[in-house]
Amino acid sequence: MSAARLEGQGTGRRQPDPKACQRLAEQMLALTLKAGADGAEVLVRDGTELEVKVRLGEIELVKEAGSRALGLRVVKDARAAVTYTSDFSPAAMERFARESVELASLAEPDPAGALPGKEEVARELPDLDLWDEEVLSLDVAEGLRRARLGEAAALKLDKRITNSDGAVFGRSVGASAFATSAGFSGSARGTHVSFAVEPLCDDADGKKRNGVYWSAARFASALGDPEAIGLEAARRTLAKLGARKIPTGAAPVVFSPEAGRGLVGQLAGVLSGGALWRRSTYLAGREGTAVASPLVELVDDPLIRRAPGSRAYDGEGLPSRTNVLISGGQLRTFLFDVYAARKLGRRSTGSASRAVGGGPHVGISNLILRPGRTPAAEIERLERGLYVTDLMGFGFNGATGDYSQGAGGFWIERGERAFPVTEITVSLGFDDLWKRVDAVGDDLDTRSSVQCPTFRVSEMMIAGS
Repeated sequence: MSAARLEGQGTGRRQPDPKACQRLAEQMLALTLKAGADGAEVLVRDGTELEVKVRLGEIELVKEAGSRALGLRVVKDARAAVTYTSDFSPAAMERFARESVELASLAEPDPAGALPGKEEVARELPDLDLWDEEVLSLDVAEGLRRARLGEAAALKLDKRITNSDGAVFGRSVGASAFATSAGFSGSARGTHVSFAVEPLCDDADGKKRNGVYWSAARFASALGDPEAIGLEAARRTLAKLGARKIPTGAAPVVFSPEAGRGLVGQLAGVLSGGALWRRSTYLAGREGTAVASPLVELVDDPLIRRAPGSRAYDGEGLPSRTNVLISGGQLRTFLFDVYAARKLGRRSTGSASRAVGGGPHVGISNLILRPGRTPAAEIERLERGLYVTDLMGFGFNGATGDYSQGAGGFWIERGERAFPVTEITVSLGFDDLWKRVDAVGDDLDTRSSVQCPTFRVSEMMIAGS
């Protein structure tokens, strides 16, 4: 297919209808109860996605697709089944309801798996402003235009930029609805756009160095300028030239917002009620005690307008709420869905997540390590230390808190970045890592649902050459 024809495709104007999703969910709920279920939950999702990629000025990928699916959780005699379908013909839906109820009868009974009580579900839904009509006009041609601009800017910055892994533009629009026999029925819709550029250059030892920079937002107007993104990606790539190992030893370590986001996400895993009742978190039994530096404030907040992980209700129809997990370094609470809460004699924190093809589980919304007041540049002003920009591989044991992970970044000497560093490992027990946080920056990165500023750990072990 010609490039001209590709660029003319995809208007992106189909609007998933949340009210139509809600009607479908309510219809499926009625059919399931009629088929003999004691209780049921129905999740419907409808959406379209566009992704385009340009590499060295040429079109490498154009992908636009839509999907609509329905997920069902059925409870019968304290037994549960989770099923899903994309066939919405009347006969197919009736058959699907009957078969799902029959499937539930084959499961093992589990009283903790009962649906939430009617007193628990949401009654009012806040408007979180998650839909941008302008996103619908971002079609294939516009995505390719931005991708070409961003990549060209990166390639032109410096002759040492010799190659590219491409520039990618993405756009998604979606609607969802949830209905439950506990008395909840609601719907929502949202938009999301993203753009990334990844240039390449050749180092003196023949190794390829790459840097990437990206932007993402709910609203088209908040997406970064493509040329500015390309230039920043190129600067990050060039900064890695001459990267080398450093001698093994202990030193202060500064984590960039991009690298720190990974650590915050790992911390969320051990703050899950699911991990707590399974005894697979090193934080079990430590609520009300110090688990981090007094500078550490960690919240999960689904009620932020236009934020990536915001939602008016959770995956079980309970009202969304802000949960303070760590305050002043003290562990205040874990996150719970209904099942985990019942296993521990607690109440849900409105933290259930779910996919169409699965049951509810504990999840996050907007997980935020709150920023401090220290300018990020000041945090780097060390006599000697490591500034980490990249973390790679796996190296965290949530049950024990052991942590060791591959890293890359820059060595700091006399308050300045002296040279790039690669092929090293940073390690420290997770408990000590968070307790040794001695500075938190003011530069919160809000591009994703896990948000983090620059922060510094007073000392970690660095394994190098």
